[in-house]
Amino acid sequence: MEELEPDFSAFPFKPYSIQLDFMKSLYSFLNKGGVGMFESPTGTGKTLSIICSSLQWVVDRKEQMKSETSRVLDNPKDQCVPDDEEPDWMKDFVLDNKKNLDVDKNKKKDKQLGFGGKVLGEKKSCRDLFNCHEGVELGEKVKKKSEIKVELSEEEEFLVDEYESDDENGDGVRLKRKAGGNSSSDDDDEEDGLDEEEEEDLKVYFCSRTHSQLSQFVKELRRTVFATQLNVVSLGSRKNMCINEEVLKLNNSARINERCLELQKNKNSNVSKVKVQADGGRIRRTKASAGCPMLRKHKLQKQFKTEASEQDALDIEDLVLLGNKIGTCPYYGSWKMTPAADLVVLPYQSLLFKSARESLGLKLKNSIIIIDEAHNLADSLTSMYDSRISFSQLEKVHRHLELYFERFRNLLGAGNRRYIQTLMVLTRAFLKVLLGDKDSNLHSLGEKSSEQNVSDSSMAINDFLFFLDIDNINLVKLRHYIKESNIIHKVSGYGAKRVGLERGGDILDDSVSVVEGSTLSGFQAFVSILLSLTNNDGDGRIIISRRRHLNSVQKEDRFIKYVMLAGEKIFSEVVEQAHAVVLAGGTLQPIEETRERLFPWLLPDKLHFFSCGHIVPPESILPIAVSHGPSSMSFDFSYSSRTSPNMIEELGRLLCNLVTVVPEGMVVFFSSYEYEAQVHDAWKSSGTLTRIMKKKRLFREPRSNVDVDAFLREYKETVINLSGNHPKEGPVSQNGALLLAVVGGKISEGINLSDGMGRCVVMVGLPYPSPSDVELLERVKHIEGLGYSNTSDTPKLGVSNKLVNGDAAQAGFSVLKSCNRRGREYYENLCMKAVNQSIGRVIRHAKDYAAILLVDSRYASNPSQMSFPHSANKLPKWIKDRLVSSTHNYGEVHRQLHQFFRFNKGRWVNASEDAVLHGLWRYALIYLNKGVT
Repeated sequence: MEELEPDFSAFPFKPYSIQLDFMKSLYSFLNKGGVGMFESPTGTGKTLSIICSSLQWVVDRKEQMKSETSRVLDNPKDQCVPDDEEPDWMKDFVLDNKKNLDVDKNKKKDKQLGFGGKVLGEKKSCRDLFNCHEGVELGEKVKKKSEIKVELSEEEEFLVDEYESDDENGDGVRLKRKAGGNSSSDDDDEEDGLDEEEEEDLKVYFCSRTHSQLSQFVKELRRTVFATQLNVVSLGSRKNMCINEEVLKLNNSARINERCLELQKNKNSNVSKVKVQADGGRIRRTKASAGCPMLRKHKLQKQFKTEASEQDALDIEDLVLLGNKIGTCPYYGSWKMTPAADLVVLPYQSLLFKSARESLGLKLKNSIIIIDEAHNLADSLTSMYDSRISFSQLEKVHRHLELYFERFRNLLGAGNRRYIQTLMVLTRAFLKVLLGDKDSNLHSLGEKSSEQNVSDSSMAINDFLFFLDIDNINLVKLRHYIKESNIIHKVSGYGAKRVGLERGGDILDDSVSVVEGSTLSGFQAFVSILLSLTNNDGDGRIIISRRRHLNSVQKEDRFIKYVMLAGEKIFSEVVEQAHAVVLAGGTLQPIEETRERLFPWLLPDKLHFFSCGHIVPPESILPIAVSHGPSSMSFDFSYSSRTSPNMIEELGRLLCNLVTVVPEGMVVFFSSYEYEAQVHDAWKSSGTLTRIMKKKRLFREPRSNVDVDAFLREYKETVINLSGNHPKEGPVSQNGALLLAVVGGKISEGINLSDGMGRCVVMVGLPYPSPSDVELLERVKHIEGLGYSNTSDTPKLGVSNKLVNGDAAQAGFSVLKSCNRRGREYYENLCMKAVNQSIGRVIRHAKDYAAILLVDSRYASNPSQMSFPHSANKLPKWIKDRLVSSTHNYGEVHRQLHQFFRFNKGRWVNASEDAVLHGLWRYALIYLNKGVT
């Protein structure tokens, strides 16, 4: 196909030159396909540029495909083309027809087969979970329940169906349903599924990290004609879109997901409820369940689809409001709209996590995938495949398995008994390793292990399996059993009932659902760990943490975690299917690290990379490396020095001076919540906080997500009310507000602190991750080994797998010093990516202005004296090119800030003088940077 001339008339205003360059580059890239990285600083209109180029390409391509189809239909002779020259859509059409024919053949064949695809009369297989059990008699395995003379009463609903495994690979599992049991049937009732939608051939998937970022994307989309031209649907999590109040009460993502799926499974079954009377008697209540009440009426789901389609692009909040208004589920309503959508807006995990992608039925073939905020994509992708289970979760799962097995062991077939016993073997082994002595008696280990002072340790998957003596268990078959048998729901349901009875109260819905939900979450964590153990040995590591708080009797700190390290295999599944994958962000450097970790097979010249400058003029930012405080103390916020009382007090003196010169809002970023709290408490004790608050009202970033929006609204209102010559509230001397925030927290990414909300951002130190984090060290070691074709060439990093508490940080530094290049680069990049994201919050549009203060002598140090690459070199180009990298005393900093704010305030108050002031400011900057006053 010939390349189309791009038309970006959908852009809502006249684009800047860098925006036009961005759109042309992205449009041209989409014509070719592949993998592209597009870097555009925060505040340059990146989102609008992505929308107007990618969606214009889709519109143009659809028109071109329509013209091609019309031409072929008008000229039948042109349809007879050689096989190798057939267009892709024709080949797909033939393949789809062939699949349909195969389905019809299989349906006919199934009439001659028994359950599970076996020919009637064929000899059944009875191979065991363990290879040594192949001689178990079939008669023992399928023992009839009718021969067991045990009264089940109301507990029969918890009895798992008889189970058989047809082959050694675990792919041919079979369930033998109980007579009279419910099986799913295709009725004509209203609660059945929606009509099938026709799948769009060309689809764009736009994903970002948070729901707020996705909502912002939809708002930008509404500013263009594409909101009405294209079919758009937003997808979100059940927790964000569920409107069933009973389910929402669970207030936990995992439990909400479990309950929602359980309701769908129960839509044709009977539910038994038991109430315990005061005299000890029990009343059994049975009533029909129709699943979730928000999905009972098919016509309401149709109405939801119709009304959503008639409106312009809706974000998640809009869909929830529409669902509440109609009285139907917006989660499933939006999901059912996906096949006919041209643009699907969804979170990272829904697209990149394979099981989530499959459950949503997302088809990536020949699609366009745009991943925004992709600066930490490699780590975000691998973390989706991490799994973790705590000691308390394991205890509950093991106890519930014991209760269940004790009650039903004589009613279970041989297959069920064996698998349930295997689950108990695994939970017991995991508990022992967390207690610190895998060979000791389970019930006597608690006191003995409390004397140990062991920190985290790590090992490969195979080493972990051998260490626990569970390497002979077929985990693949066990995983199939858990999935097919519904065992976790049976066990958790029975366990919840037993716990309710033991408590001696009324086991009504609320009490039972809480217990059952908690158990289900533990079971899900357990299943996730088992799934992780089926990965390749080199894809990840097992982290075992046995740390305990000295003043705590709880064991919550103890956990087993699987850390996925290899992201290239996961990402290749996406790249191979899609026509084009676009990674977009404000700062994507270093691109080489991303290439090595996500698509190492792609040659550097095959990776399309685009980067542009900032639309903000040079005089609108003032980045300064602040190496000394007001009392001439050198700033050093390294790991060993940042807690020094003198260092904290010098930082306080700096802030006391800054609040007198910085107008409106000011943001200070710390490396962690713990360090921010330590500094705040020290300032409060010394009186520094009182002096700061005489000039600005103080705000501290909340830890809870639910409080962020209200918190930011209050902060913004305070800045507005306390700024200017006539503040509306508070002491007359106060001028704006000061916000204490945390790198990697709620404020540091995706939050807009434009204009008066952020006239100055202060970065305290270099926020390097803790060197004592064993998970981080495993990632560093893995990345250090990338690019070595021979494992014998991989650098040997000198550190033991087991780290003692007192030596953890030192061991971490030893690993970093042992790295040649990649590992140390990764560690440095983690820090500077966090810095760049944080300081980018305050410059959001062309007329914005702000000062950026990097408070640490290492920002201004000589690169030859650094153990790591010079930090300032990893700043965004638009900041690095304007950085005042050398200040001998705080007086220079204060003077430059005073002139900067006076200039920019006057520049926007009287725009007619802008040209003159522009020249004067650039002239002043030249001399200030040279140290001339």
